[in-house]
Amino acid sequence: MPVNSILGVFAKSPLKPLEQHIDKVDECASLLVPFFEATIAGNWDEAIKIRKQISLRENEADTLKREIRLTLPGGLFMPVERTDLLELLTQQDKIANKAKDISGRIIGRQLVFPEPVQDAFAAYLKRCLDAVTLAKRAINELDDLLETGFRGRELELIANMITKLDAIEEDSDDLQIQVRRQLFAVESELNPIDVMFMYKIIEWVGGLADLAERVGSRLELMLARN
Repeated sequence: MPVNSILGVFAKSPLKPLEQHIDKVDECASLLVPFFEATIAGNWDEAIKIRKQISLRENEADTLKREIRLTLPGGLFMPVERTDLLELLTQQDKIANKAKDISGRIIGRQLVFPEPVQDAFAAYLKRCLDAVTLAKRAINELDDLLETGFRGRELELIANMITKLDAIEEDSDDLQIQVRRQLFAVESELNPIDVMFMYKIIEWVGGLADLAERVGSRLELMLARN
């Protein structure tokens, strides 16, 4: 989106560009599901194609981030602190970066999680992505919240989403433990260097949920100031 278009969006709502950015971030991260399905199937051509889509969406999110930083208005007419919006933007953008890093590392070593670990890993990945999608939903409520003057039913709705984000992040921690245990049980049969990278991938996938929770925390702090 060109800068003049972003300016036009800001003229209508100072929060809409932030929503557009988190939508792009969620698109990027959600592609990890078909990406890992392709790797498990041994379809590396498809995995590489999806990796390119992830990279494209991460680049689009980066472009939006830069344009928002350049054009985000300041001063008395902003309904929220400019620094709060910029911090939210930073946390959102880290999610897309992490998704790109995960797919890049998998492609680089052609890593495939062993069959006994695959179901647990798939459930773990999905739960972490649930957090990203919920963070997106919370951010997408900001326009409606602005209309209500940051109070009432919309504020309660977002507060409930933030609480649920914390619960999802705890779920993902429990699932991570299960995945690590299952990998530990079979790691002696695998290439030890690949195992090291698998543990790193498990950690990075958990980072998606951690970052989504940070989005919720920054949003909660921003709302507390209004």
